[in-house]
Amino acid sequence: MRTRPRVAHIQFLNCLPLYWGLVHTHTLLDLDLTRDTPEKLSEMIIDGRLDMGPVTLVEFLRNAATTNDLVALPDIAVGCDGDVMSCEIVSRVPLDQLDGARVALGSTSRTSVRLAQLLLAERYGVQPDYYSCPPDLERMMKEADAAVVIGDVGLRAYLRQLPEEDLQVHDLGRLWKEWTGLPFVFAVWAVRRDFLQQAPETVHETHRAFLASRDLAMEQVDQVAEHAARYEIFEPAVLERYFTTLDFRFGERQLEGVAEFARRTGATTGYPSDVRVEMLGSEREPEREPEPRS
Repeated sequence: MRTRPRVAHIQFLNCLPLYWGLVHTHTLLDLDLTRDTPEKLSEMIIDGRLDMGPVTLVEFLRNAATTNDLVALPDIAVGCDGDVMSCEIVSRVPLDQLDGARVALGSTSRTSVRLAQLLLAERYGVQPDYYSCPPDLERMMKEADAAVVIGDVGLRAYLRQLPEEDLQVHDLGRLWKEWTGLPFVFAVWAVRRDFLQQAPETVHETHRAFLASRDLAMEQVDQVAEHAARYEIFEPAVLERYFTTLDFRFGERQLEGVAEFARRTGATTGYPSDVRVEMLGSEREPEREPEPRS
């Protein structure tokens, strides 16, 4: 019989504070962690190979509209409230001049790509010629007029580490905040509904463990940045700025951002524009038989 929840572990920098504190709060050994990319981990949670963890926003919304197997955990997510620093559109021309231009998608992140496409279509009124390719910005800009990059490549672009001096860099989080006034959520922390029904206390304990891990990491963010800098190409000061720029909350304002994204993208992305995010603690209780009158 399984005693530990099977939890997804994204090893990207933007998730490091959520996992870093697990060692220091002595809860790491209580979890069966599986490491992979956000897209693969999302698939593993949705198809039942994992019990809980981060699910990319687009995949969470698609699931909510179909099998509805997932319940979101409150107050924990990966997002931004303004700049995100690691999800960028790099362009040779102003964004409103990209109609019909070639735009390279150097990311498998469905949520980041969908956000970039939404912004270009609705905010800037352009329909580029998109194509997917490996995330090599120098090569991308030799073949395209603009590129969508995330992760380390996106962060380097944000820091103006560019193959050409005159390239324009547009932060997706900032563009969204300027346009809507709302935060953006890239990944929701979710649990499978069947696992929640089987082991509710384990789910709540794991949820509390990740909240404590995040809170400790943010209290000691300078130490987290120093540790991460040993294995990354970025200086501790850059990483500390990055970790404190990201938004790891998931409350009412973040839900408003999710609802606005769904309203604007649902018709073309595989979910209703009014799709509902079900949160742990708000899931429907089973109906009870009425008690007999005495």
